[in-house]
Amino acid sequence: MKFKAYLTDNGVNLLEKRFLPALDKMGKICHLYLTREYVIFLHNLLNGDGIQSIAQFRKEALFDDYRISSQNDDRIAFAIDISLLHRAVRSSVSICSEFGNGPTANRLQIKLVKKLPLNCTQSMPFLTFETKGYKSAVIQDVPISKPMSRGQVLELQTALDMAQDLPQTLVQVPDLNQLQNFVDRMKNVGDLLNVSISKYGDLHVQIFTTLITLGAEYRKLFVIGEQANAPAEDQNLSAQTRSTRAISRGDAQSVQVSVKHFAKSLQYHLAKPDCTFYGIAPQGACLTVIFQFFIPGSRQTDKSISLHCRLPVLDPGTS
Repeated sequence: MKFKAYLTDNGVNLLEKRFLPALDKMGKICHLYLTREYVIFLHNLLNGDGIQSIAQFRKEALFDDYRISSQNDDRIAFAIDISLLHRAVRSSVSICSEFGNGPTANRLQIKLVKKLPLNCTQSMPFLTFETKGYKSAVIQDVPISKPMSRGQVLELQTALDMAQDLPQTLVQVPDLNQLQNFVDRMKNVGDLLNVSISKYGDLHVQIFTTLITLGAEYRKLFVIGEQANAPAEDQNLSAQTRSTRAISRGDAQSVQVSVKHFAKSLQYHLAKPDCTFYGIAPQGACLTVIFQFFIPGSRQTDKSISLHCRLPVLDPGTS
């Protein structure tokens, strides 16, 4: 089982400044899944608790001279502490920058190793960062779990395949900051959030308590997938009534999620996505949030990066 690669400047920018800070908000521990073509960070795909999060990169988006081999079809997966990984990347980059550019410029190498720690009798696996200078090298070891067995990797791959299903209707939310400000106000009101999404391009979020009801509505959003025209007779009705009528027609779905989970999913703004889409899975199985990234300087989707999360539903929902 071998893995070795060099982190590129683009990979440094993506991981250190954007994705690792965002992933750290999702949870302290995640699975890092390496294949011949992809590098994938996975949260909660196996235990089913909390937000399921999938950040997938083509190897070229992060690495140069990418080499991987294993008896499991060249696939390697292990658990890793995101905060330790982020700290190692950040400090390694800092060391690299001290040498500057030119003929002695550093390259940051990452590889999978087994070492015998101090005061231990058994070797342990590490993800090692090695920064080579003109006369010296700096090595940082990030402890990881024992790499997953063939059966465990198969289970992880199956869970990943199942998590790729897209909702039939997705609506684009133009301003995550506005939505985050609203959710920040709601966090102190209650724990449960009702989310409804219609084929008309309406997103309705509402929180109920015995004393207060708070809600926000985004209308006529850009829709991907199944869509429909809103009935003219509904235009002057309240948001709640329109949502209820759309659900009864089969033109909308509604689910109930944790306010805490919803707020946590918004932390992915740290990854600086260019577009954000919300959708509800068939039969209200989960609330899906998909983040889209553009090729810098264009409006074309960067297909080397994909990021989405699935919020568990606390109520089976209506459809």
